Amino acid sequence: MPKWRIFSSKWEKTLGNQGTDIFSNSAEKIILAFKGDILVHEIKQTGKFKYIEEGEGEPLLLLHGLFGALSNFESLISYFKNTHKVIVPMLPLYDLDLLHTSIGGLEKYLHKFVETKDYKNIHLLGNSLGGHVALVHVLRHPERIKSLILTGSSGLFENGMGDTYPKRGDYEYIKKKTEITFYDPKTASKELVDEVYEIVNTRLKAIKIIALAKSAIRNNLGEELSQIKKQTLLIWGNNDTITPPFVAKEFNRLIPNSELHFIDKCGHAPMMEVPDEFNRILETFLQKLSEPAALVS
Repeated sequence: MPKWRIFSSKWEKTLGNQGTDIFSNSAEKIILAFKGDILVHEIKQTGKFKYIEEGEGEPLLLLHGLFGALSNFESLISYFKNTHKVIVPMLPLYDLDLLHTSIGGLEKYLHKFVETKDYKNIHLLGNSLGGHVALVHVLRHPERIKSLILTGSSGLFENGMGDTYPKRGDYEYIKKKTEITFYDPKTASKELVDEVYEIVNTRLKAIKIIALAKSAIRNNLGEELSQIKKQTLLIWGNNDTITPPFVAKEFNRLIPNSELHFIDKCGHAPMMEVPDEFNRILETFLQKLSEPAALVS
């Protein structure tokens, strides 16, 4: 399994396959080491929006999940920036007021970002909660979207932190819940567990996490998915326990122009656990869409 190291001029931190980025106050950059390579990404800002934007070509816009971050997509950025304009907005999971801390609130933020940047022909990819936001966006504003890619997406069914929120200070509970994100529980490094533990034990962040999780449960899209006409790619871990394989099959059944690919020995974050296989499947899909219409049909 790949490991992540994130650096700034002031600190250094080792993360597992999934972690929250921390940015230097003196320089709006994220510096990642992945598979031995040091990779620097500039954090751009347009108005209230902060994001990574690298490469040229059709936009490939990536949305992270509830405990996710920009680093979740390092392999995707590195691989596809040679053929696409890869964009990763920093979703304001903890910055919206409580009334708008919801799937709908995040979608409105995404819509304003897309409109502000005037992106067109977007390949919109979302993991977990990010997939849910992507689905709502495609349903509300399909005009700028060329294709939809979902991996471990909520929107139909998901196992969250449990039926009740863990009491503050319950580190072992958080550790076990973090481990089930991955096929290999060892992928949930101590640093990652510490990061999740800090989030759920910060009162305001915890409240907003609960608000977003409840919003995802309420916002079931089963009756609306047939309205999605965009070409859709579903990439799923065969060992995903948060959005299990039957969820992927149901998405595939309900979204008319969708194709489903399972990856063995993989959990809820395929783009991080098996990045090479994930990128191969996505590249094939995107190449197919770039062919003349007569060949695609």
